[in-house]
Amino acid sequence: MFTSNPFAELSAFIPPIVMQTYVVIMILMVVGGTLFDIMHKKSAKYFFDNWRNAKNKGTRQIGGGEMVSLAIRTAAVEGLASGEFCNAQRRTAHLLTMYGFVAYVVTTVIMVFAYPTPATPAPAILPTLWTIGALMVCLGGYWFWFFIRVDVTAEGNSPFRLMRADLFIVSLVVSVTVGLLWAYVQATGNTALANVFLALYFLATTVLFGSIPWSKFSHMFFKPAAAFQKRVEEANGSSNLPAPADSPEIYGSNRRQPQNY
Repeated sequence: MFTSNPFAELSAFIPPIVMQTYVVIMILMVVGGTLFDIMHKKSAKYFFDNWRNAKNKGTRQIGGGEMVSLAIRTAAVEGLASGEFCNAQRRTAHLLTMYGFVAYVVTTVIMVFAYPTPATPAPAILPTLWTIGALMVCLGGYWFWFFIRVDVTAEGNSPFRLMRADLFIVSLVVSVTVGLLWAYVQATGNTALANVFLALYFLATTVLFGSIPWSKFSHMFFKPAAAFQKRVEEANGSSNLPAPADSPEIYGSNRRQPQNY
């Protein structure tokens, strides 16, 4: 399982062109769903209006070099390191999920398009990274779902309470979990059970990428832009946020770190 391409084995039942077409459709769903979300919620208009207002209200001009520096810092801190999360556990869970998902998706695309059949065996590193990425998603996703979510840790709600806002994380962990089960069962030679997991895998993956306008999937594109805008506003003096206190007071005797952000 860890060194064999599960999609190549699947080619005995499903032609590679079908798998490749499905992947392309999922990519188009991401693009189309994100664009629809932007137009429906007018996110781009809101962003550019704020950008223009911040520029007009700014007390100093930002040069091109400083703008590039702010963009690099945003990409490094908020983008690559999820620095916006104060809670170390949530940041770790987020990073596990994010990098695991990237590894999982990239290796899936490579194996489906470059090594679609046993006649073109994939390097062992690809299915290994696919499995590791999927396990990272499961670790980060289930950790967040059962132990970190604010409505579970702070509000005392059941971790099995579902809301529309949970659509992304639920469909993500279900898709990846079922994908791992499918790959494992297929490797054992149990064709009937493997087909069941394969059908569930397709269903969960379609829900994941097809529900973008109603889930938080597109936030991964909005958050870096919002973080960059915040840095620009702080740099040009147009930010209306209060400066952080030197020694913020912690009320009560139980001094705990924030649990919900």
